[in-house]
Amino acid sequence: MQEVTHITIISHRKKIILRTDSILYLMMRGKNVEIHVSGGKIIETRMSLGSLEKQLGEGFIKVHRGCLVSVLAIHEISDYINLNNGEQLEYTLRKKKWIIDSFCKIQKRIVGSFIRDGVPKTAEEYREYYKSFEQMPFAFADIEMVFDEERHAVDWVFKYGNQKLAELERLPLEQLIENSFGSLFRNMETKWLRAYERATLFGERLELTEYSPEVDRYLKVICFPTFKGHCGCILFDLEDIMLLGKGHEQETS
Repeated sequence: MQEVTHITIISHRKKIILRTDSILYLMMRGKNVEIHVSGGKIIETRMSLGSLEKQLGEGFIKVHRGCLVSVLAIHEISDYINLNNGEQLEYTLRKKKWIIDSFCKIQKRIVGSFIRDGVPKTAEEYREYYKSFEQMPFAFADIEMVFDEERHAVDWVFKYGNQKLAELERLPLEQLIENSFGSLFRNMETKWLRAYERATLFGERLELTEYSPEVDRYLKVICFPTFKGHCGCILFDLEDIMLLGKGHEQETS
C-alpha cells in the first residue's frame, strides 16, 4: 500500500494540509475531532472521524470508538496506550489483543521499510558526510536505533562521532563507533532512549536538559532525525555552558 504523507482537513473554514507523520492521535470531542500533533498543538475540525480514518490509511489504529492513534506515536501498550511523548490514552480493553497485534504488525512493516539508500556504509563515509562537524566546539553523534523482536527501541549504536563526543563520553572514538550504548554503559537511562526513539520514528526535534549518570554530568541534548532509523544528537556539558556564560559576564562588566 502506498504510504500516505499528507491529509487535507477543514478547520474553522480554512483548508489545512497536515503531514501525517506530525499527527499523534485524533480524539472525538462532542461534534468535533481534535487532531493532536507533535509540539503540543491541537487542531479542531468538524470532519467525521470516519472520513479522516479513510484519509490516514493503515498507519493509524482505532483504539476505541472515538480515538485514532498513530502507530509511530506509540511507545508501548499496557493498561494504557503509552505514547512517546509521555501521554497515556485509554482503549477498549476487550480489543487489547487485536490492538497489540495490529500495532506490532504495522510497526514491523514501518521499521522494516527503513531503506539503506543514501546511508553511509563505512566509518570513512560517515566522516566524509559529517566533515563539517569534525572541528565543531560541541559534541555530535549520529546514532542508529536498535529494535527488539517486538520492534521496541532498546538501544542505539554510535555510527559517527566527533572528537568532542569522545571527550564528553570519556572514551576514545574507536571504542564508541560501531558499538551500542548499552554495551559501553551499563546504567542507561530510558529517558534518552525514548527521546531518540521519538526523533527516529516520529521525526521530532527534541531538546532535553537532564543529569546523565552514565558520564556523571548534566547535559543539554538536541536530537533530530537524520537517516531512516537514525537520529543526530548535539550534546553540551552544562558546566561548560555556565563557564562560558560567566566568562561573557566578566568581559562585559
